[in-house]
Amino acid sequence: MSEVNNLRVIIPVGGEAKRLKPLTCEVSKALVRLLNRPLVEIAIVKLARQGVRHFIFGVKGYVNYRALYDYFQDGVGLSAKYGIDPRVHIKYQPNREDLGSADSVRINMEYYEIDSPVVGVQGDNIFDIDIADFLRFHKEKNALMTIGLVHVENVEDYGVVEMDKDFRIKRFVEKPRREEAPSNLANTGIYLLSPEIKKVFNEPKIKEMLEKSRRLDFGLDLIPYLVNSNAPVYGYILKGEWHDVGTPQRYLNAMLRILHSGARGLDIEGKISDETNVWIQGHSPEALKRREEILEKIRSGKISVEGSALIGRHCSIGEGTIIRDSCIDNYCIIGRNVVIERSAIMDRAMIEDGAEIRDSIIGRHVRIKSSKNNPTKIVGVSVVGDDIVLGEGCEIISTKIYPHKVIPSGRRMINEILE
Repeated sequence: MSEVNNLRVIIPVGGEAKRLKPLTCEVSKALVRLLNRPLVEIAIVKLARQGVRHFIFGVKGYVNYRALYDYFQDGVGLSAKYGIDPRVHIKYQPNREDLGSADSVRINMEYYEIDSPVVGVQGDNIFDIDIADFLRFHKEKNALMTIGLVHVENVEDYGVVEMDKDFRIKRFVEKPRREEAPSNLANTGIYLLSPEIKKVFNEPKIKEMLEKSRRLDFGLDLIPYLVNSNAPVYGYILKGEWHDVGTPQRYLNAMLRILHSGARGLDIEGKISDETNVWIQGHSPEALKRREEILEKIRSGKISVEGSALIGRHCSIGEGTIIRDSCIDNYCIIGRNVVIERSAIMDRAMIEDGAEIRDSIIGRHVRIKSSKNNPTKIVGVSVVGDDIVLGEGCEIISTKIYPHKVIPSGRRMINEILE
């Protein structure tokens, strides 16, 4: 356990996360809410439960730094929230602009004078990994770098490896065409680096990459360089689940798979029975009162919660509403005869009577006007950004709407991006 305690986890968080927009217009992708909490909090807590205590956010840019620092600060609040003792320590990249994910690790190892193994994870991934076993494998192989791998169907979206029978990586191809992929084992963005990697960062060719290409990314630059240099790079196949939440569709896929699996290891309180994957959350007397009101409506058949569902604290749900395979965040008000299916409704949203939301994501503090005679429909992996007012009778299909818009009643939008 002491070796795990001594690990440093670096989480590079840079760029604008364009694929997740409009959810990331005003907040770091690592803090986009999933299952009623920030994405990266899930990963940190999973690792902290295994004894990891030291985390560094490799933040780049104002939005990423401000959002992450204001939420996590030095880790005291997170430790208290989840009962982690001894506490988690969170630090941040010094005020230096990195040139990619690997460069972020280089900067932080140098600045914080890290001479122990480093784990790199991504801010928009959810994963199950036995960190002690990961470290054991790395040490047994005497690896410079070990890459967490999973089997995937769409190899075109990932870095793909070819390994020998000893799990040593012989070839690495970033986003290959299907017919050119050496396997279906994909890079998860989970890395274990020996402290000797600091010497590699000082090699002339790496310095040349930084100077000429102005980039040092793990998948595009560092891993191919190490593999082509015949460095001891190994692949570790994850035994647990792994979810890439980098696009709205993947976000929804991850949400559904986690809910259907019973949300193992996620510390979600409020499960209504052992027979169902339905949670209704509540801590305070006021929240517990709202929880009981929803439970009574379910028992009496006044509302229907089907499949797997997570309903947050202080929510109100009107009669005749159907919630199926969805997540409703805290302080949401859902009207009568609403249908919410395979969708995520983020906190403080207000959805009026008769609205229909399927396969879509509704951002924070959104108001969806709707009525029985003039219902609003949102379908087809649409994403409604934060603080939007959507007029009555709108039909939103496969569309992205950026924050703070007021959409007039009756508007029909198909495959649009409204910035």
